[in-house]
Order: sequence, then structure tokens, then C-alpha cells
Amino acid sequence: MAPGDRHGQAPPHTHPKGDAMTEPTPIHHPNPAGIKRVAVLTSGGDAPGMNAAIRAVVRTATFEGIEVVGVRRGFSGLHRGELQLLGPRDVANTIQRGGTVLLTARSSTWRTPEGRARGAAHLREWNVDGLIVIGGDGSFHGGHYLQQEHGVPVVGVPGTIDNDLYGTDHTIGYFTAVETALDAVDKLRDTGASHERIFVIEVMGRHAGHIALDVAVAGGAEEVFIPEDGKPVADAIAVVQDSVAKGKLGSIIIVAEGYPGGAQGVADAIQAETGLETRVSILGHIQRGGSPVSSDRILASRLGEASVYALMEGRSNVMVGRGSGGITYTPLHETWEKRKDVSRDLYRCAKTLSV
Repeated sequence: MAPGDRHGQAPPHTHPKGDAMTEPTPIHHPNPAGIKRVAVLTSGGDAPGMNAAIRAVVRTATFEGIEVVGVRRGFSGLHRGELQLLGPRDVANTIQRGGTVLLTARSSTWRTPEGRARGAAHLREWNVDGLIVIGGDGSFHGGHYLQQEHGVPVVGVPGTIDNDLYGTDHTIGYFTAVETALDAVDKLRDTGASHERIFVIEVMGRHAGHIALDVAVAGGAEEVFIPEDGKPVADAIAVVQDSVAKGKLGSIIIVAEGYPGGAQGVADAIQAETGLETRVSILGHIQRGGSPVSSDRILASRLGEASVYALMEGRSNVMVGRGSGGITYTPLHETWEKRKDVSRDLYRCAKTLSV
């Protein structure tokens, strides 16, 4: 099946104008790879929607007659042999939950060849034919080396709020993180205007400014600082001074955590130069929590389904993603080697609308 084809779905029905659309009939997907049992794990930082992806993996595999082994605590648990069979009822009532029911962890042991060999041995003991890794670039590194060193077919599912993986328009958890941060910005704008204060708000994004940029536009921020652009803090000072001259009661400045100096550095420079009352709010890990919004649930469901089909088709060492309305496949190493830029049009828009 060629990339971009519909996975496991009947062809779209056509109807004469005015006829009601009939319910599509699920059909079984080809399984030339002969997959009988897959394993799934979540690794690295948790992201809202991971549970929806796990649920989709389990239920898609079950529909196709494939068993699923859940690995608890990511690669750390795989190294220790924390594996268990999962069925459809094990993932019931999880799609709306934040975090990950399989738990997650970061593993220094997995960074060693010996640690990966131990994990591969556990997969062989459980007769696993392929591994689905839900996580970010660090998790994909782990899956990539497992496949290279031990021949275990690995498919990645992009689960990270930073939206910084090349090869997919959006990552699982990103939409919810933006909504969580935006809700906080709206509240801080109220108190900032009441006290005529400047709020410098730091959002997550160690290497990417996607969250910061979306929140800045949606929250009506006066300025935004992202790692992709090394503009000086003096820009924020000029914006604040201009806002005061225009009679604005308060200003909101969004800073991605990866911007040099972070929110505290920006705030210190503003207060030192202008003498205006400035407050810093670092939103931190609150952006990872909470019930996933509908967009994350849908994305996770589609990508979880696609990851099972990818293994059945014999694909390996790739990440499934969404692009141009369809499923995409990107070699795992490209997801971190190639750069995913922020939307420059949106960046321009943020500046235009801050007047």
C-alpha cells in the first residue's frame, strides 16, 4: 500500500445528491508482515492524548486479531521486564484521561548497548513481532537503536507537547498544552490590567517556539520570544514603552523556556530599563497535564491506528504522522536530524496584531 493511502478503511462511498451517507463497514487490513503480537510503550515526558493512542493501538490490533503487550514505565520498564497483556477492556474509559496509564520514565540504562540488549531479550521472550513507541525525539532515539542493534521492528508515534518533531504537522499533546497555557494567560491578563503590571509568561519549548507563538497570537500578547529567533530583549523594552505611551493598562509578553535567559531574564531587563512593575509567571509542567482536548484525542486515535497498520505492512524504524490530511511516514532519524520550523506567517501575524 502506497504512503498516503487510507489505512484499514473502505473506499469513500459516493451517493447521488440528496441520499443519506451509509455507515462505513470496517474491513481487515492486509498483514503481509505476519504480525501476531505487538508491544506498546510511552516514554519521556507525558503528553495529553497518550492514553488515546494506547487505546487505539490496543483496539486496532484486537480488531485485526493481533495481541498487544503493554510495557510499563517506558524503556526503563522494558529493561526490567515490566510487560503485561492488554485487551480492549484494559483501555476502556481512558481516552479522556491525561498522563499515561502505562506510566513513563527516563532511562539512563537504555542508553547503553547492554540495557537495550536486555530489553530486546524480554521482547523475544514475549514473542513480540514489533514495538510501538509513543514519545518524543529521545524516545525515538531509543527505538531507533533497538531496531538497528537487534532487528526489532519499531514504529514511533509522536507524543510530545513541544510539537518539535519533523515529519508531522502536529504532535499528540500539543493542542491541549496550548489551551492550558492560553487559559493561564487570559487569567493573568485580567490581573495585569487591574494592577497596570507587565506579565512575562514562560511556556514550555526547550528547542521550539510553537507553543509560545500560538499562545501569543491567541492571547493577544504584545511580544513573543522564541528559540528560533535570537532577537534582543531590547525589543520587549521598546514594546512596553510604546504600550505605556498608548495608554495600555498592562502588557503580556510570552517567552519560550528555550529562549536565552528565559522569562526571568526578559523581566529583569524590562524592569531595570523602565522601572515598571513586572511579574514573572512560569507555567511549567501544568501544560503537560489535564484531559486532552478533542483535537489531541482524534490525532492520537488516528496515529495509534496507523502505527499498527504500519507494522502489519512491514514498515520499521519510521514515525507515523499527519500531513496534508493524510498519514505520513518519516524515518526515525530524520525526526530529530531535520529541523521543523515555526510558522513564519504566524510569527509575522503576532507582531502585526500587537500594535
